[in-house]
Amino acid sequence: MRHLKPCQIVIAVLATLPAFAHSAPAAPKGASATLAVLETTDLHSNVVGYDYFKLAAEPSIGLDRTARLIAQARAEFPNTVLFDNGDTIQGNALADWQALVKPLRCDQTLGIYKVMNALEYDGASIGNHEFNYGLAYLSQVTGSRFKVAGVDQPKRCAGPVFPQVLANVYSARTKQPLFSPYRIVEKKLSAHDAHGKPITATVKVGIIGFTPPTIMSWDKRWLEGKVYTTGVREAALKYIPEMRKKGADIVVAIAHGGLDANPYTPQMENAGWYLAQVPGVDAMLLGHSHQLFPNAASTAPQFNLPGVDKAKGLVHGVPTVMANLWGKHLGVIALQLKADGKRWTIEKDKTVVEARAAQNADKRFVAADPAVMELIRAEHEATIDYVKTPVGTTDFRMTTYFADVGDPSALQVVNAAQTQYVQNYIAANLPQYAKLPVLSMSAPFKSGLAGAFDFTDVPAGNLALNNAADLYLYPNALYAVKIDGAGLKAWLETSARRFNTIDPSKSTTQELVNATVPSYNFDTPTSQEISYEIDVTQPPGARIRKLALRGVPVAPGQEFIVATNNYRASGGGNFPGLDGSKTILASPDTSRDVLIAYVRDVKKLSRATHGSTRSWRFTQVRTAGPVVFHSAPGMLELAREAGLDNVREAQADDGLGKGFALYELDLSK
Repeated sequence: MRHLKPCQIVIAVLATLPAFAHSAPAAPKGASATLAVLETTDLHSNVVGYDYFKLAAEPSIGLDRTARLIAQARAEFPNTVLFDNGDTIQGNALADWQALVKPLRCDQTLGIYKVMNALEYDGASIGNHEFNYGLAYLSQVTGSRFKVAGVDQPKRCAGPVFPQVLANVYSARTKQPLFSPYRIVEKKLSAHDAHGKPITATVKVGIIGFTPPTIMSWDKRWLEGKVYTTGVREAALKYIPEMRKKGADIVVAIAHGGLDANPYTPQMENAGWYLAQVPGVDAMLLGHSHQLFPNAASTAPQFNLPGVDKAKGLVHGVPTVMANLWGKHLGVIALQLKADGKRWTIEKDKTVVEARAAQNADKRFVAADPAVMELIRAEHEATIDYVKTPVGTTDFRMTTYFADVGDPSALQVVNAAQTQYVQNYIAANLPQYAKLPVLSMSAPFKSGLAGAFDFTDVPAGNLALNNAADLYLYPNALYAVKIDGAGLKAWLETSARRFNTIDPSKSTTQELVNATVPSYNFDTPTSQEISYEIDVTQPPGARIRKLALRGVPVAPGQEFIVATNNYRASGGGNFPGLDGSKTILASPDTSRDVLIAYVRDVKKLSRATHGSTRSWRFTQVRTAGPVVFHSAPGMLELAREAGLDNVREAQADDGLGKGFALYELDLSK
């Protein structure tokens, strides 16, 4: 971004709009050029480096720092295109404020889109979290006119000035794609002819977008009956030949997903491994998984599949990048182009793929571009004022630093709120379930994925809305399901996949946590009524032991009501039996709003009532070598306060360069 005043930025953006249709001479045979394809992904509305939960600057995140990387890349490469992969409009308090608290007017541009317009993005795709606020909101903020049931958008509203593409989501009413499935963007190139003489030419870059078909489960309440999806591969096979016929020199697949080599299905969430094998894909931009690719040191299973070169950034030979999350990296694919007299082709052996970090080798972060804050300042400050709204108090610190090893301090109040809500609803509306025990499941949403700062941490004292958002990160609706004892055990077994299988006889260090299983899939109850053990020496699926209700073993046919969220109840996370068919309550209230109402009613939270009840323990076993996990340094006292006397800090710095300490867990205690 150039350092312009806000009004100058708007003028500059408007002046660039005709560039999409600008034409320059076709390239003569033998001409060459470099085109850098730049990617951001999973920004989740982190426009500036600020943590609205902790009300503090956070230099490791933010599009304001990525803007510097974009500027550097544009200075380095004579020709660039900039695309966003999706999961852009949801993810923090700023996003919620604009969507739910003070919804935008039709003539207002969403904050993050305002900045992206100024950064002169060339295009974007749509992620799964774009659907979290419903189709009416998505239609408005993207400046679209969806022809779907229940969405009344009388006129086209303000939105991005760059094209947004999505090829595998269709209107159930019209049977047409919800967004344009693809777009061909014409860019002027600074090139050289066969003799090395500088020339100007045109390249036609086709972009096609894909989102996980599993949105139909995750956001069923918004999407069912209104839209439908096709598989990623099917959409690619349908539209890429069209793009070629319409003159696309290069096809860039913007796929909001990762890689999965399991047998392909049209419902596959992470279909990039198969997408790369579709003829005509020249480059691939990935997202959704919140991972870094290329990354030679990555241990992520999806980057260690056949045909994947995690050092060079290739998937079946296709140059591929995934730029992490929250603006931490900028993806760069430097395509070397050669003209054959008809179109540009790619010299694959000369193409370079990298993900450039906003953190330098000396651990310092690149400076934020102040022009971004100037554009978003009003929304940013209004969000801060909003999240300071008081709701209650707590006499203990609620954190997720040790949630993986049993600390319930940030989970129990969520479970208490959800349980009470469902019990009250059943008493008033569903008397047939009045005698069934009501449980609640919640998960530690923040467990260090984005760095050592990325944990829930609510200090003792006054509680405000930002603390509630820290405790419950997503705008999920509260749902309740009816399951049996076998289903409850299967649920807990799936949660226990969070852990690696530990070999007690192994004398070398073993990692406790399976980083490929996200913490938001580690569902746990925090009730005195339910108890069980997790035996991590057993393989996944055979770990839950001594499952009991009020001290009596749970029978397979015993019935329960479980409070959860719409994501889980509708199939999110692939938990056995949870496919939407067991839902008895689909509340219009979000779990976060239920939590806020509960805290306002209780007024004072205490550790004894809201932060000390553990439903599970690890099965005790003596191991020959250390069992370790990673968390923020200097937090051992919090483990002690939570009653975890089997944890010790082994190293203040785990040596992995992300600011974590190494902790050791004694499974014999």
